[in-house]
Amino acid sequence: MLKVGLTGGIGAGKSEVSRLLVEHGAVLVDADRIAREVVEPGTPGLAAVVEAFGTEVLAPDGGLDRPGLGSIVFADPGRLAVLNSIVHPLVGARSRALESAAPPDAVVVHDVPLLAENALGGLYDLVIVVDAAPGTQLDRLVRLRGMTEEDARARMAAQATREQRLAIADVVIDNDVPLEQLKRRVGEVWADLVRRAHAREE
Repeated sequence: MLKVGLTGGIGAGKSEVSRLLVEHGAVLVDADRIAREVVEPGTPGLAAVVEAFGTEVLAPDGGLDRPGLGSIVFADPGRLAVLNSIVHPLVGARSRALESAAPPDAVVVHDVPLLAENALGGLYDLVIVVDAAPGTQLDRLVRLRGMTEEDARARMAAQATREQRLAIADVVIDNDVPLEQLKRRVGEVWADLVRRAHAREE
């Protein structure tokens, strides 16, 4: 098994790269998606969040009011730490379970947005960074996600710098290119990942 950490700045196109890798046969462990799953209605995760933050973090349908909770924790580092202490262990356990269920020769890609920020590179056999120029990221966030330029710049500034991400990369996928070119590059990277995974099994 080859454990790959996949990261990239907001708007760099990491989701597109992970989608293409899955098409090639990668087993995807998506940290963001798991973080949502572990606090769905009826889960121990949601019960723990409500116990810590009160019922005001619930939406009318009984699910988690993410924007409401976000406005509480992002204004208070102490409360953010409390939330992380609940959610991170659950995400870790679920990620490990998904990984251990994969076949022995699998390429398991962990999609981890804050890999550089949290210094998680050591957890993986290989780190892939999806890279795009800041101007490209900004354009995609404003044009495709409908953010204001101010909001987009603030979100980008809250993340690791481009240089910090590139410093931890074993493989860089340039996503300042047309989709066809990106697909070719992902295909090349995939062939290399499969070779590495098989070499580990021998």
